[in-house]
Amino acid sequence: MKILLYISFLGTNYCGYQAQKNGNTVQQTLCAAAERVFGFPCDITGCSRTDSGVHANMFCAAVTERGREDINTSIPMSKIPLAFASVLPPDISVTSAREADNAFHPRYDVKYKEYEYKIYNRAVPSPFWADRSWHYPRRIDDGALGRMKDAARHFVGTHDFASYMASGSDVKDTVRTVCRADVCREGDFVIFRVSADGFLYNMVRILTGTLVAVAEGKISPDDIDKITAARDRSLAGITVPAKGLYLNYVDYGDKYPS
Repeated sequence: MKILLYISFLGTNYCGYQAQKNGNTVQQTLCAAAERVFGFPCDITGCSRTDSGVHANMFCAAVTERGREDINTSIPMSKIPLAFASVLPPDISVTSAREADNAFHPRYDVKYKEYEYKIYNRAVPSPFWADRSWHYPRRIDDGALGRMKDAARHFVGTHDFASYMASGSDVKDTVRTVCRADVCREGDFVIFRVSADGFLYNMVRILTGTLVAVAEGKISPDDIDKITAARDRSLAGITVPAKGLYLNYVDYGDKYPS
């Protein structure tokens, strides 16, 4: 068996999820913690490669013994989150654990993922949200919010999203299926949520920047289809900062319900 972990983390102090030679990452921190929990070196494969500063309300990862396709442990699944809590820093938490088949892959078996982007929309910034949202001081009123909602609907469906991919990315297949895209206001926050079967590099941050350009009147909601069809990064909006982005939900279908 493999162990499927459900994890949440604040990405402020990490250079993304994926292990790297220079810089502390979530994956390296989890691997070090897993060795202490299970008593032997482990490999932890994540569901996504989040960027530096990106957070996760739900992140999924599979644990195996290093060099093997499975793991053997006498620790009950219900006790594993507590075991990790004793060795992880306070900005990473294993919220639950369950058994998974040896063939399970946390990245390739995903049905869809949902991201959300938090815009802190007040004139004065909040110190409590400085690293967990993007401060945008210009008021997004009801009219601007309505335009953002209209524009977001144009993202839904199967499209080539090359216009919303970071310049210089070497990904060849840029077609993705977005099943939901919506914008709402929750108190001082304007939140963009988008669900898809996969995402390109910086895609959610560029989609968000494009919606902000719509709010500012620089882009019309009706222009979104033309921007998408053009496959031209220069036509879309800015890449908003990573600190407002959260991996919100990961779905594996009926076999591993969240």
